[in-house]
Amino acid sequence: MRVLEITNVDFAMRQFIHPIMRALRDAGHEVEGGCAEGPHLATLRNDGFVVHGLPMARSFSPLAQIRALRALIRLIRRLRPDLVHGHMPISGFLARVAAWWCDVPCIAYTCHGYLFNQPGSRRRRVLSFLLEWAAGQITDRYMTVSKAEARDARRLRIHPWPHAVGNGRDPALYRPDGELRRKTRNELGITDEQVVIIAVSRIVRHKGYPELLRAMENVPQAILMVVGERLASDHGDRMEHEFARASLILGDRLRLLGYRDDTASLLAAADIFTLPSHFEGLPMSVIEAMLTGLPVVATDICGPNEQVIHGETGFLVPPGLAAPLAEALTQLVHNPSLRAAQGEAGRMRACELYDEGVVLSRVVSILTDQSQPF
Repeated sequence: MRVLEITNVDFAMRQFIHPIMRALRDAGHEVEGGCAEGPHLATLRNDGFVVHGLPMARSFSPLAQIRALRALIRLIRRLRPDLVHGHMPISGFLARVAAWWCDVPCIAYTCHGYLFNQPGSRRRRVLSFLLEWAAGQITDRYMTVSKAEARDARRLRIHPWPHAVGNGRDPALYRPDGELRRKTRNELGITDEQVVIIAVSRIVRHKGYPELLRAMENVPQAILMVVGERLASDHGDRMEHEFARASLILGDRLRLLGYRDDTASLLAAADIFTLPSHFEGLPMSVIEAMLTGLPVVATDICGPNEQVIHGETGFLVPPGLAAPLAEALTQLVHNPSLRAAQGEAGRMRACELYDEGVVLSRVVSILTDQSQPF
């Protein structure tokens, strides 16, 4: 079977879609990808995949989306795939419309989070829902990364048979490793006695950085390592004021490491993971942290509240507030035995629910199930 995987930006193609493409190829299928050009596509191309550059835009601009839709239609007509699999709200909508227009035999979609569940104007949320509902009517295989989104799909009649497939990472790559911990800490100039809190995400406001930086002012015993970058396509301000203020107050307790390929090593070197987002799908970074044996402090929102068991594998705090976040982090900073117990429980839960091999096998089975009518 010939499969075309479509998403919006190169970062998403590398982080979320590349493993699916490998699993489909290992199952004997011919797989190609399409998304906006970017440096992260080199990883896929070096792995032998053809990835077509497309003029995808992360906006509601009609002209930009018409341009992207026309490019998708041209690509699909040229490749004649048996299956088109779209990801992310806007690129997933365009991929399904283009596949429907070109009479592709099977149209699939994975929802990584609904725009209509995110903060924004009522007009934007209504438009997002209408687009999701319309595209759902022409989708043959409908998947979500979280159970909450699958429930929304059924409740709102976006699709009658959504599959909550989850997300996954390799437990052999993300795991506790004492030797790696010592080596990485030594490279970073961090002693064994220092407590390290790590955040891994894109540097955007909705990941909760303003409140995390304020919270760290009340956690004086710990270092905060921030791993990630801002994408060129990300919207909103760069939070220069918040980071400048935090740098003055926190000094060398704030480590901004930028984008890194060695997140497994950095997580192994940390003691606590935090992701105080305002909205999420089912964040991979939480899975990576849990597999590494770190307690997780996250916000009580869709996605993380399926992953983290409050008081057992970490803590869930209200989004947008610095004080509860500081309190949860402080509790873990001062209690090494609690960190160890929650980290061990989180590792066991992640191995049970978020093993990449099991998740990918589930996705490939749904995509290629010939018993289901197209």
